[in-house]
Amino acid sequence: MDFHGQHIAVTGGSSGIGLVTAQLIASRGARVSLIARRKELLDEAVAGMGESAAGFAADVGEKAELDGALASAAAQFGPIHGLFANAGLTGGFTPAVAFDSDVFEQTVRVNLTSVFWAIQKVLPAMIEARNGVILVTGSMGSKRGMAMNPAYVASKHGVLGLTRAIAVEMAPHGVRANCVIPGFIRTEALDRIPDEQKDKIEGRVPQRRMGTPMELAEVAAFLLSDAASHVTGQDWAVDGGVLESIEV
Repeated sequence: MDFHGQHIAVTGGSSGIGLVTAQLIASRGARVSLIARRKELLDEAVAGMGESAAGFAADVGEKAELDGALASAAAQFGPIHGLFANAGLTGGFTPAVAFDSDVFEQTVRVNLTSVFWAIQKVLPAMIEARNGVILVTGSMGSKRGMAMNPAYVASKHGVLGLTRAIAVEMAPHGVRANCVIPGFIRTEALDRIPDEQKDKIEGRVPQRRMGTPMELAEVAAFLLSDAASHVTGQDWAVDGGVLESIEV
């Protein structure tokens, strides 16, 4: 998994899965553009990665900001060879009959529509080069229903469908598209929950533990790399067996 000479853009790159993946592929030679809303976290992340990384503050839910960030990234590091569309919202947990329509629209906008915008922005250069890769962060909610979170589940089902559609359309152009499916990954959000709740979550995982961001990042790096050159249109779970368990 050698990324020398490649430019990879990562949305949601200032923390969690996005940051760890960006750090990993940068350590393997990539020039990495991190895109996220929180400029202070971006600056901190980039400072720790050296000259191979740059940060571009943008709300991916605003098309003009996202387009501008991707254009600035290409201006700094050259055409984008790989896109890791990782930014997303959880949508909150509310019964469907009371779910706020604004929250629904914003969740779909960030989790699904912005992914399409990003793909649409980077595709022309990939098609011209006849080489490129797109990786989208899905969810176990891309594969299963989930009570009281219709916006999140709908949006995550949507990005899996979008990934498959792009994979089929772009395969003749040398562009791959895949979807990584995180299970219960020990990010900042999960670390904040009470220990007893963590125990319940780990009890639902056949491996009886949560995954780490690095375990997810290693799979993401593989799918973004030339080592996965014949892999496209796939969803790849990093979940310790949850999706195959009848206990879910």
